Amino acid sequence: MPRTSEPTRERILSAAAKLFYAEGIRSVSVDAVAAKAGVTKRTLYYHFKSKDDLMAAYLEGRDQPNLALFQRWFAETTGGVADKVRGVFRNLAVSARHPKWKGCGFLRTSVELATMPGHPAMKAGVAHKKRVEDWLRATLEAERIGNAATLARQIILLMDGSFAVVLLHRDPSYMETAGDAAAALIRATAARRV
Repeated sequence: MPRTSEPTRERILSAAAKLFYAEGIRSVSVDAVAAKAGVTKRTLYYHFKSKDDLMAAYLEGRDQPNLALFQRWFAETTGGVADKVRGVFRNLAVSARHPKWKGCGFLRTSVELATMPGHPAMKAGVAHKKRVEDWLRATLEAERIGNAATLARQIILLMDGSFAVVLLHRDPSYMETAGDAAAALIRATAARRV
């Protein structure tokens, strides 16, 4: 593979991200990541002390971009907060229609590492999901909509549930239906406080 001006660590992470997302973290070897990045295994281990470390870095690298994407979709959707949350789900459904879409990398990793709750990649996944939930809670609090913590958790359950069902059925309309349910929950909660 030709060398690029991209720093070695970033090349390794980019290669790992592509392979882990496409094939799953357990089925991808360190040798495969090194080959895709155009580095030796020794160079990979210079930048990452273990495959576990690389897996955690892969998810940590997805954290802020994913959250920023949700925030952008929310901001770009017109209407009230219910419409904006539904907009996040609708954009997820558009993403799920792409032929290379494989679901949520954080949830897929959690399934692969279900028996290893202390694994660094599991911790990275927990931290990401918590950040998304915290963002939703803060957004709902700013709108003074009911019990924002409970409502944010309900929306996260709808979101993560829709990721699972869309992967199972290969039908992104489940995500749109989950978005409709999230919007209905927000509207019902807002109506109760009036």
